[in-house]
Amino acid sequence: MAKIIPIKDFKNTSAISSMCHDTEGPIYVTKNGYDDLVLMSMEEYERLTAKLKIYSELFLSQSDIETGQTKDAFAALSDMRDEYGL
Repeated sequence: MAKIIPIKDFKNTSAISSMCHDTEGPIYVTKNGYDDLVLMSMEEYERLTAKLKIYSELFLSQSDIETGQTKDAFAALSDMRDEYGL
Protein backbone atom coordinates (compact mmCIF):
# COMPACT_ATOMS: atom_id res chain seq x y z
CA MET A 1 0.00 0.00 0.00
CA ALA A 2 1.27 3.45 -0.88
CA LYS A 3 2.53 5.71 1.89
CA ILE A 4 1.36 9.31 1.66
CA ILE A 5 2.58 12.02 4.01
CA PRO A 6 2.10 15.80 4.16
CA ILE A 7 5.13 18.01 3.57
CA LYS A 8 4.85 19.41 7.11
CA ASP A 9 6.16 16.03 8.34
CA PHE A 10 9.59 16.95 6.93
CA LYS A 11 10.38 18.58 10.24
CA ASN A 12 11.53 15.19 11.50
CA THR A 13 14.01 14.13 8.83
CA SER A 14 15.29 11.18 10.85
CA ALA A 15 11.80 9.68 10.99
CA ILE A 16 11.36 10.30 7.25
CA SER A 17 14.63 8.50 6.54
CA SER A 18 13.56 5.54 8.66
CA MET A 19 10.19 5.46 6.92
CA CYS A 20 11.91 5.37 3.51
CA HIS A 21 14.05 2.41 4.56
CA ASP A 22 11.14 0.56 6.18
CA THR A 23 8.73 1.08 3.27
CA GLU A 24 8.92 -0.96 0.12
CA GLY A 25 8.32 1.43 -2.74
CA PRO A 26 8.08 5.20 -2.83
CA ILE A 27 6.56 7.59 -0.30
CA TYR A 28 4.34 10.26 -1.81
CA VAL A 29 4.55 13.73 -0.28
CA THR A 30 1.67 16.15 -0.59
CA LYS A 31 1.64 19.93 -0.28
CA ASN A 32 -1.67 21.66 0.38
CA GLY A 33 -3.41 18.39 -0.47
CA TYR A 34 -1.75 18.00 -3.88
CA ASP A 35 1.04 15.71 -5.10
CA ASP A 36 4.43 17.38 -4.68
CA LEU A 37 7.34 14.95 -4.16
CA VAL A 38 8.25 11.28 -4.17
CA LEU A 39 10.81 9.84 -1.75
CA MET A 40 12.50 6.46 -1.59
CA SER A 41 15.58 4.85 -0.10
CA MET A 42 18.73 4.60 -2.17
CA GLU A 43 18.33 0.81 -2.29
CA GLU A 44 14.79 1.13 -3.66
CA TYR A 45 15.97 3.72 -6.20
CA GLU A 46 18.77 1.42 -7.40
CA ARG A 47 16.31 -1.49 -7.77
CA LEU A 48 13.95 0.74 -9.76
CA THR A 49 16.65 2.05 -12.09
CA ALA A 50 17.96 -1.49 -12.68
CA LYS A 51 14.44 -2.60 -13.67
CA LEU A 52 14.07 0.37 -16.00
CA LYS A 53 17.38 -0.45 -17.68
CA ILE A 54 16.29 -4.06 -18.22
CA TYR A 55 12.91 -2.93 -19.60
CA SER A 56 14.70 -0.55 -21.96
CA GLU A 57 16.92 -3.37 -23.20
CA LEU A 58 13.88 -5.60 -23.72
CA PHE A 59 12.22 -2.84 -25.76
CA LEU A 60 15.32 -2.53 -27.93
CA SER A 61 15.45 -6.32 -28.26
CA GLN A 62 11.91 -6.37 -29.59
CA SER A 63 12.96 -3.92 -32.28
CA ASP A 64 15.94 -6.15 -33.17
CA ILE A 65 13.65 -9.17 -33.48
CA GLU A 66 11.32 -7.29 -35.80
CA THR A 67 14.25 -6.35 -38.07
CA GLY A 68 15.80 -9.83 -37.96
CA GLN A 69 18.86 -8.80 -35.98
CA THR A 70 19.06 -11.72 -33.56
CA LYS A 71 21.72 -13.95 -31.98
CA ASP A 72 21.89 -17.22 -30.12
CA ALA A 73 19.81 -17.19 -26.90
CA PHE A 74 22.58 -18.69 -24.75
CA ALA A 75 25.04 -16.02 -25.90
CA ALA A 76 22.48 -13.28 -25.29
CA LEU A 77 21.72 -14.51 -21.76
CA SER A 78 25.41 -14.78 -20.98
CA ASP A 79 25.95 -11.19 -22.14
CA MET A 80 23.03 -10.00 -19.98
CA ARG A 81 24.38 -11.81 -16.91
CA ASP A 82 27.78 -10.22 -17.42
CA GLU A 83 26.38 -6.72 -18.00
CA TYR A 84 23.85 -6.70 -15.13
CA GLY A 85 25.77 -8.85 -12.67
CA LEU A 86 23.03 -11.47 -12.50
